[in-house]
Amino acid sequence: MKWSNRFLPSPFAMILYHSRIHQFLMMTEQAVAVAGGIIGGILLFVLIGITGYLLWKKFCHLLSYEKLTSPVQMTNTNGIFQDQSASEIQLKSTRSRSVPFIIPPTLHGQDWINLTNEEQVQEDSDPSMMPQSGPRSSFHSLAGAYVVGTVNPELYKFPEDKSEMDFPEGNIGRLWFSMEYEQESERLLVSLIKVRNLQPPADSCSPFVKVYLLPDERSYLQSKTKHKTLNPQFDENFVFQVSSKMLLERTLKFLVYHVNKQKKHHLLGQVTFPLKNETLTDGNKLVIWRDLEKENLEPPSEYGDIQFSLSYNDYLGRLTVVVLRARGLKLQEESHAVSVYIKVSLMNHNKFIKSKKTAAVLGSPNPVYNEMFSFKADQTELDTASLSLSVLQSIKGEKTHLLGRVVVGPFMYARGKELEHWNEMISKPKELVKRWHALCYRT
Repeated sequence: MKWSNRFLPSPFAMILYHSRIHQFLMMTEQAVAVAGGIIGGILLFVLIGITGYLLWKKFCHLLSYEKLTSPVQMTNTNGIFQDQSASEIQLKSTRSRSVPFIIPPTLHGQDWINLTNEEQVQEDSDPSMMPQSGPRSSFHSLAGAYVVGTVNPELYKFPEDKSEMDFPEGNIGRLWFSMEYEQESERLLVSLIKVRNLQPPADSCSPFVKVYLLPDERSYLQSKTKHKTLNPQFDENFVFQVSSKMLLERTLKFLVYHVNKQKKHHLLGQVTFPLKNETLTDGNKLVIWRDLEKENLEPPSEYGDIQFSLSYNDYLGRLTVVVLRARGLKLQEESHAVSVYIKVSLMNHNKFIKSKKTAAVLGSPNPVYNEMFSFKADQTELDTASLSLSVLQSIKGEKTHLLGRVVVGPFMYARGKELEHWNEMISKPKELVKRWHALCYRT
């Protein structure tokens, strides 16, 4: 079968067809090569950027720790300063300001950076070995430890206890004690802690303390004697057996004595603390301090004495009376059935205004109260007002009996110490003025 010549391609057309196919293949290869070059360039640029960033971060990290450790100057592997005398001077000037902060050897296995150019502070094999005697750097505290900075100890001081520093003028001492009551065994646990700022009659002082639980003044517990100190630390415990019903009617009394070389006892001061206002339960331990008071060495008056404080607030128009204690009372019958209380009455032109009473104390000729009462009194009424304090004894089933009375006020009603007390109260507004007064028996 024969083909027609018009359907056969000419040699020129074949050559042109192959030439176009070759050009297309060349262009495709060039495009692939360009695309590969661009992608490779981008990847290379990203890789260079990441590597540079990591190197920069590492350099900054090292630089920050070099600044931290720059104040620490180490020289050799033994961690000893070259100039020993210079180190002593440097330590004296810096020890009070800063303390080195170090990494213990037990943490060396972690990824800690050696911040002292691979120089250890102390090359001892035993990590618990203490530094040798002699002037050494304070950095030599742990073997194989690395210094990472310093700590300022001034920032970590505990707040100062002002009760051991703020002593008022004329203070003769301050006593600290604690109390706790065991309900089941009915025991009062008293801990004598310490006494500070004693004022002995001589240069040396050897103090001890007697502890009473009033109204029983015949028995007491005594501490050990602390020799040659004005600030004795006792930390001694005492136990009193007392029922829960009678507890709030009792009063703790501490007498602080000084023993001289001739073994004579001198009373330096006393603290009386009524328990009636305290909440004493199991597990409730109260820590208390009180300033010592001087004992009234004058013998009691015929009917006894009473101590109280007066204060007047001119801004509020308020008269305040603090009934503290009485002593030397002439009880008609000394027994626990006898109760003694004090009645405070405000008068104006001998006209009764208002009265208030203390709690009763059982069976004691020397009761302690520490109770405060307030009365409204205008400043213009002070020239005609007066206060009457009556000490009363009550026996169950019998009539109340008056033991004595004191009246304080202006010249119209009082003389002597009672008038002086009233005038001093007016001259010292808002200040508690404390005094003893002798009782008089008059109905």
